[in-house]
Amino acid sequence: MSGAGTAEPEQQPQRVLIWGAGAIGGSIGAYLVRAGHDVTFVDVAAAHVQAIRAGGLHIVGPIEEFTVQAPAFVPAELEGVWNTVLLCTKAQDTLEAGTALAPHLAEGGVVVSVQNGLNPLILNDILGKDRVLGSFVNFGADYLEPGTVTYSGRGAVVVGEQDGSITPRAEQIHALLLQFDDRAILSPNIFGYLWSKLGYGALLFATAVTNDGIADALERPEDRALYVALGREVLRVAHAQNIVPEAFNGFDPAAFMPGASDADAERSMNDMVAFNRRSAKTHSGIWRDLAIRKRRTEVDAQLGWVEKIGHERGLPTPITSRLIALIHDLEDGRRELSRANLDELRAVMPTLTGQA
Repeated sequence: MSGAGTAEPEQQPQRVLIWGAGAIGGSIGAYLVRAGHDVTFVDVAAAHVQAIRAGGLHIVGPIEEFTVQAPAFVPAELEGVWNTVLLCTKAQDTLEAGTALAPHLAEGGVVVSVQNGLNPLILNDILGKDRVLGSFVNFGADYLEPGTVTYSGRGAVVVGEQDGSITPRAEQIHALLLQFDDRAILSPNIFGYLWSKLGYGALLFATAVTNDGIADALERPEDRALYVALGREVLRVAHAQNIVPEAFNGFDPAAFMPGASDADAERSMNDMVAFNRRSAKTHSGIWRDLAIRKRRTEVDAQLGWVEKIGHERGLPTPITSRLIALIHDLEDGRRELSRANLDELRAVMPTLTGQA
């Protein structure tokens, strides 16, 4: 592991294509523009693209506020090729976005999946494994309106090769990300981070079936056993694949692995509450998708991996499966956001007896 807080030599400006200019891509891209890089934004939301063209991309929030000017296009308008592409779309859009960006990836170029989920596995089939890096981010940000992104709280930023090697191109991407967050990490275990994010992400999906904020939800003592059981269910699937999950921002995967004590899990839950209390982002992007934007979430593209691989490994994932179904009900308007939805998850917890 390298890069956290270390000084880096001054970088020469790079040409970077940001595919997906929402919360993640907009935040990172704006900082790269401000650092002097030649950044081009691509987004499927025509109104967002038009707003960036007309008035720039605005970053707002408690950390700092600024505006950058950069070219922006919808995919059909884009011309040219790039050596460095940061793919920052929603996970469920990976196949479509990866296919669309393929003609714009230069020979020898690289796409970095800066997304939730195990999306490098999808991009490998489209672009070839040797052209794909993984990245994990956990900072707080939201798309607010066309041309405006809220950057509300710092969090983990990690990049790495899929095979764990430390290569010059990985070091170059790491140096680039250090200009967004000076604590960014270059890791030999990127899938360890991505699986940890699936574990933490499962908890966020569970908080999002209620109207509670993240910290409020995770702090409720009456719901702790449910969240711990859910985290253990996901990490058991990771363990079965010999994945070594990595800790980040209060989420200690070791506390949810087979054999961990309830005291360890309680400590990690408290640490997650403390981390989220420090962020101006009170609710997850999942909750925003359900409650405000009224659109489909990333549930299949994230938790679907847990359900699929668990089934392949003969490991039941009843809480995860029920959570996926609950999210679908909420997306389709068949139920309302309510703490009563957690009772649906609690109802399947007894099936885990003896499996933790």
